[in-house]
Amino acid sequence: MVFSTLPCEFLWISDMIRLSTCFFALLLASLSSSAPAGPSDSGSSAVPSATSAIPSATSVISTASVPLPSSAPGTSSGVVTSAVPSSTVSAPGTGTSGAVPATETVPTIDLDPNFRAWNESTPGEKEPVRGSLGAPVIGPTSDEVIDKQNADLLAPPSTDHGSLGNAKWPFSLSHNRLQTGGWARQENANVMPLAVEMSSVNMRLEAGAVREMHWHKTAEWAYVLKGTTQVSAIDPNGKNYVANVGPGDLWYFPAGVPHSLQATGDDPDGSEFILVFDTGTFSEDSTFLLTDWMAHIPVEIMAKNFQVDVNAFKNVPAEELYIFPANLPEAPSDAPKSPQGTVPDPFSFQLSKVKPTQLSGGTVKVVDSSTFKISKTIAAVEVTVEPGAMRELHWHPTQDEWSFFISGNARVTIFAAQSNARTFDYQAGDIGYVPGSMGHYVENTGNTTLRFLEIFRDEVFQDVSLNQWLALTPPELVKAHLGFSDEVIAKLTKTKQTVVGPA
Repeated sequence: MVFSTLPCEFLWISDMIRLSTCFFALLLASLSSSAPAGPSDSGSSAVPSATSAIPSATSVISTASVPLPSSAPGTSSGVVTSAVPSSTVSAPGTGTSGAVPATETVPTIDLDPNFRAWNESTPGEKEPVRGSLGAPVIGPTSDEVIDKQNADLLAPPSTDHGSLGNAKWPFSLSHNRLQTGGWARQENANVMPLAVEMSSVNMRLEAGAVREMHWHKTAEWAYVLKGTTQVSAIDPNGKNYVANVGPGDLWYFPAGVPHSLQATGDDPDGSEFILVFDTGTFSEDSTFLLTDWMAHIPVEIMAKNFQVDVNAFKNVPAEELYIFPANLPEAPSDAPKSPQGTVPDPFSFQLSKVKPTQLSGGTVKVVDSSTFKISKTIAAVEVTVEPGAMRELHWHPTQDEWSFFISGNARVTIFAAQSNARTFDYQAGDIGYVPGSMGHYVENTGNTTLRFLEIFRDEVFQDVSLNQWLALTPPELVKAHLGFSDEVIAKLTKTKQTVVGPA
């Protein structure tokens, strides 16, 4: 049988819909006009290939740029062009099996800003409305303070998409354990399921109060927020360590190392600190406590172990003490001297004495096992960001980031791949969490200096800078991806900026 072709001239058309309509009309007309096939002398088909008579859709589309309607959303020029040069597409009748299919480019990004819809000082009620999107709440309203603090949850930027889990936890929502002499409240995967690698405890001790002698199955890293804490410990070789740890300083105890914490009298308020543990399932209620253990050992076994009479244990508490008041501690120099000596690598580190690296938008102090040698499972960065500045766009190769915001206000967008992104607002006392490899930034959205900790379950600190990556990639490749001009390419930086000032 013989196909006849329907002539159709493809001129400039106003939009892709008309192009598609014309092409499919051609195809249907060609098929409907076919004649019955007659007998063949050779026994083989005399029908030419349909694809040799009908122009390929890809060859038609690639012959010219196709204007889009001026109202096409998300486009700046109203034109979509072929991503494959027309010379690479097979001409009608030559076949297309070996050709690279033409691909339309995607729309360009929207250049409209996505600032926070409000801040904590903005007057009036806050509604889930952004431009023409959303609608006011007409049912019961939630807490006004929470709404003000979380503008990017109630009225998120249009760049948010998908269903990334909650990456914010305020310590103010943690259950607090009150004791004579202090308190403790914790965060772990039970309350923040995204935080699978690390968990934390915020603890307060009055002057002289003791967090009783104990040990953990996990390592313990600490940052002192206020006051001075005396730490004491021994390692498995019987070498001991006693030191006073002040504001901005750290301690670290490897898993299984017994230790105790006591607030000194340096500050009349005692001390407060943040503890970080290298697992997301840690619980303060699963700590191995000295008094708890002693209360569950038969008294005759204790007498045999210590080679004393059973009456020696008449004052041992029948249950754990956890936190309790005591006299102020003696100076570290008065501590017992071990015949085995002191630990080779100190359990504390004076981060407060480290000179910060000054950057255009703030400062950083990095501390990991290269400087704090005993800290083999926790690395950290203390960051300050000035108003209007930001911790640059970056990610950490494989490490989850646990953050604690000490002062100021922050905004963080986390990119979780496959169009999945979500924005969170943070205030002092909040915990943030970014799973490994996810891109993010930290912007100061307040009028005061933002100060926070970045904590990683790793021996060394690592991050990858987006700016540096682009600067160290062949420029033409960057241009092909992002359409940058030579002027923008020239401004890319080959060294990490880490914290950048306002543009």
